[in-house]
Amino acid sequence: MANLPPSLSMGTPFGGPSTSVGAPANKDRNLASAEQLVLDLSNPELRENALLELSKKRELFQDLAPLLWNSFGTIAALLQEIVSIYSVLAPPNLTPAQSNRVCNSLALLQCVASHSDTRMLFLKAHIPLYLYPFLNTTSKSRPFEYLRLTSLGVIGALVKVDDTEVISFLLSTEIIPLCLRTMEMGSELSKTVATFIVQKILLDDVGMDYICTTAERFFAVGRVLGNMVQSLVEQPSPRLLKHIIRCYLRLSDNPRACAALGSCLPDSLRDGTFSNCLREDQIARRWLQQLVHNVGVGRVPSHQGGGFEHML
Repeated sequence: MANLPPSLSMGTPFGGPSTSVGAPANKDRNLASAEQLVLDLSNPELRENALLELSKKRELFQDLAPLLWNSFGTIAALLQEIVSIYSVLAPPNLTPAQSNRVCNSLALLQCVASHSDTRMLFLKAHIPLYLYPFLNTTSKSRPFEYLRLTSLGVIGALVKVDDTEVISFLLSTEIIPLCLRTMEMGSELSKTVATFIVQKILLDDVGMDYICTTAERFFAVGRVLGNMVQSLVEQPSPRLLKHIIRCYLRLSDNPRACAALGSCLPDSLRDGTFSNCLREDQIARRWLQQLVHNVGVGRVPSHQGGGFEHML
């Protein structure tokens, strides 16, 4: 995903083809190195170094995800690392060293979530649930923020590939409230990734139906999006604003949601407040124009009961 930093990008293949003369030998060495480091994960005394080395070099190792998934005890070792810090989440006593170590484990789980051969196995094992306590934290200290961001990277890896089964699973685990929490109190980068996840859920018909089924769900999402827009008036962020606009635009595809947006869409999205912020992004400008048009022509008078208001 273009809006994630390199350390959290979810689109880079592992061990892409090389044209150098020594490519076969390098490939063999990389494989041997990866296999040894994966074996080291099962040894508590060697695990910390193995986590660090694998997370730093994961893009060099071809098919690291299947190796992690199929090697005996490896996923259990990664989950053990995650569970081990639950006790310091509340009250918040997480140290930078603890955060870094767990984030290295999460980076490896992100590899598994990104790979086509292991994604659904990862999902069916309900491994994302182990990350939710991290998304439910409220501390804004750097160790907690780094933990939230890396956890969001794993979920983002799942939703990046359009798959209704993935969306249905996430909706059944209450991912929306967790993302909304981060969208309200996280850093700009965490807010961006969380909003991207909500955007991908909305773009799936199952996700759209879920959010627009009840007035409470729609207004919960709409309230957070509106608050984010208000904060961006003071501190603009083009990439975050782009994701917010795309969420609003998708909501406008639903007749009742579109009618409700007629009264709750922030004025700053209609009056040119963000013209300079979006000056370099033609796609976002076009989305915003389409959104304003949709809301303008799709607004239904409240006495006709076309929006959500009558459901509250």
